[in-house]
Amino acid sequence: MVVLNKIYTRTGDKGDTALGNGTRVPKFAGRVEAYGTVDELNAVLGVARLSAGGDVDAMLSRIQNDLFDLGADLCRPEMEKDATAEYPPLRVTDAQVVRLENEIDDMNAGLEPLRSFILPGGSALSAHLHMGRTVARRAERLAVALSAEESVNPAAVKYLNRLSDWFFVAARVANDNGKADVLWVPGANRA
Repeated sequence: MVVLNKIYTRTGDKGDTALGNGTRVPKFAGRVEAYGTVDELNAVLGVARLSAGGDVDAMLSRIQNDLFDLGADLCRPEMEKDATAEYPPLRVTDAQVVRLENEIDDMNAGLEPLRSFILPGGSALSAHLHMGRTVARRAERLAVALSAEESVNPAAVKYLNRLSDWFFVAARVANDNGKADVLWVPGANRA
C-alpha cells in the first residue's frame, strides 16, 4: 500500500530522481523518459475517458491500471537481480499483452477492412485515442532505445507495441465502427 502524506520532498531539486531500486539518476535519463512518457499516456487516457462509455471505458480503465504497472516496471532497472530481490518488483506480463490482443480482435471483428489510411479525428473520443496511439508509440520507441542500453522487460515493450494497435482499432470503433472515419486522400490539396 502506498501512503503519500507529503507530496513534495525536495530530493529532486538538483535535477535528479530516484528509480524504483533507490538509484539516483538525472531526470533526463532514458529510463525516466520512458516511464515519464507512460505517465503522459495515462493522462491522455484520463481525458479520453471523459468521452468514453460502456465497454470502451471499462477497457480504458484496465489499461490505465496497466500503465501504472508498466511505469513501476520501467522504473526498476537490473532485471537480472529480480530473482533475488527481497520484494520482487512488479513486472508487466505476457497475459496483459494477450488481453490486449483479444480486445483488439473483438473490436476489429465488427469493422469493415480499411481501404485507405485514416486521419485522426471523427469523434472527440477517436481523436483522443489517436493521441494515445501516438504517445504509446513514443513510449515504445523510448523503451526500445532503453533496452539497447539496459535491461528492460520484453513484455513491457510488447505491451506498448500492442497498445498502439489497440488505440487504432478503438479509435475506429469510436467513429461509429469506422463509418465516421476520416479517410486520407493522397495529394488532395496539391493543386
